[in-house]
Amino acid sequence: MSHVELLTLATSVATQAAELAARRRVEGVAVADLKTSAVDVVTYADREGEQLIRGLLADARPDDGFCGEESGTSKGTSGLTWVVDPIDGTVNYLYGIPHYSVSVAVVEGEPDPATWRALAGAVVNPGARETYTATVGGGSFLNGERLRVADGVDLAEALIGTGFAYLQELRSEQGRVIAELLPQVRDIRRMGTASLDLCMVASGRMNGYFERGLNPWDHAAGALIAREAGATVKGRRNDTEGKDFILAAEPSVAVLLDAALARLSA
Repeated sequence: MSHVELLTLATSVATQAAELAARRRVEGVAVADLKTSAVDVVTYADREGEQLIRGLLADARPDDGFCGEESGTSKGTSGLTWVVDPIDGTVNYLYGIPHYSVSVAVVEGEPDPATWRALAGAVVNPGARETYTATVGGGSFLNGERLRVADGVDLAEALIGTGFAYLQELRSEQGRVIAELLPQVRDIRRMGTASLDLCMVASGRMNGYFERGLNPWDHAAGALIAREAGATVKGRRNDTEGKDFILAAEPSVAVLLDAALARLSA
C-alpha cells in the first residue's frame, strides 16, 4: 500500500471517529476513569472512539501493529504500526470547548518516536471542521490546501504555543518557565490539544510550540504534518522528539526558541 493509500485510510478512520466524538459530545459526556492524576481524565467517548478506530484498521490492515492511548499496544507482522489518539484534548472535550481532535498516524517500525519513521498522518478537528493531513515527502495540507510554516521572525515577534503536564510537580516547573519566557516573546498560547498545536505551527497560525511529557500518540501525526510544512521538529539538543521534550517551529525560530528554553533550563 502506498503512502497516499495509507493516508486515505488514516483520514477515513479519523473522520469517522471524529464524527462519533462530536455526536457523543452533543448527547452528553461522562468521565469513565482517571489516569495519571485527578485532572487527567478519560471519557467513555475516548474508549468508544478507539474501539471504532482499532476495528476499522484491523479490518483493513490485519497484519499491522497498533498503539493507542486507551487500549495499549499490539505488535503486527507487516512492519507498520498505527499510532492513535481517539480524542486529543479530552479536557476541552469534557467542557464542551470545540478544540479537540482525533489523531491517526501510521509509522514504520516500533511505536517509539526515537526509532520510527512516520509515513502518513491525519488530525481531524470536528469543532472547526478542519482536517490536517501529511505523507512523508508529500507535503502537508489543511482541507486539501497545501500548508507552509510562517516566515521566520525574531523571538520577540513570535507567537508560541505550549502545554502543561498533569503531574503537579512538573506543572510548577512549567509555570516558572512560562513566566520567564513570556517577556521574551509576542505572546503564549495554551490551548490544550498537542496535535492541533503542531498543526497550527504547520499552518502558520503559531510561530513555534514546545512541550514536555507528551506520549507517542499525542504527536505522531502532528509532528509529521509540521515537518512536511517546513518546520523543524526536535527534542533536546539534537535528540528526536519524545516524552522528554518536543519543539516545533520554522527553522530560524526553532534555533531562537531552543536557545531561550535552554537558558531557562526548560
